[in-house]
Amino acid sequence: MPELPEVETTVRGLRPVLEGARLSAVEARRADLRRAFPADLRQRLTGARVTALGRRAKYGLVETDRGTTMIFHLGMSGRWRVDPDTLGPHDHLVLETDAARRLALNDARRFGFVDLWPTESLADYPPFRALGPEPLGEELTAAYLAGVLAGRLAPIKAMLLDQRIVAGLGNIYVCEALYTARIAPGRAAGQVSKPRLARLVEAIRAVLLEAIEAGGSTLRDYARPDGELGYFSKRFQVYGREGQPCSCGGLIARKVHSGRSTFWCPACQRS
Repeated sequence: MPELPEVETTVRGLRPVLEGARLSAVEARRADLRRAFPADLRQRLTGARVTALGRRAKYGLVETDRGTTMIFHLGMSGRWRVDPDTLGPHDHLVLETDAARRLALNDARRFGFVDLWPTESLADYPPFRALGPEPLGEELTAAYLAGVLAGRLAPIKAMLLDQRIVAGLGNIYVCEALYTARIAPGRAAGQVSKPRLARLVEAIRAVLLEAIEAGGSTLRDYARPDGELGYFSKRFQVYGREGQPCSCGGLIARKVHSGRSTFWCPACQRS
């Protein structure tokens, strides 16, 4: 599933093509993805000028001069294609601009979705209401984590995956960040000291920024809008490396909990 770095990479790839452009044509080539396209999507977006592109957690945001923002989620396999030579069966939404550029939202598994919401009240969009702070924003601090995790017995990894605690973190990057901070993924969240939480905040930022710079992680279907594959997966320290050596001399371990694999090094992530 595309995680925060993949969505951020997608938004950055779309920005040079869409920002400032007027949408000359909008075509939904099927009725739905995970859920139905807005019934008035074409009418509300055709002729609109894109004023900004952004991201909230794992959602992409396309703001327009009509006071409406198009929100997209890439689901399991979604990606935007820029100026495709031909449209394929999985290109479900097509945008054309006044500069003769074409963008196609491609989603083979159809777990993504597109929605419209008033720009001025984006914070009230139902999936956004309970989201925690952005991991790359100033609100994520050791003091914040210490407060929200106080007394929590659940594993620190599970708490980081809770979007109400931190918005946008997914399994891959939580495993990598915990490794970088040398924190055991199964440690009770409320027992992680403030100095370790400070180290964790820095690790989260470092891992995400490095992944964004690398264009994300290409696992299965994901690719950047320009068609290039993200290569951060080549830099994984623990994810997907069960049984392989850690730089400390230990071996990477794997455990499955609630259908998700946790990768860590028991030798250097002891506490």
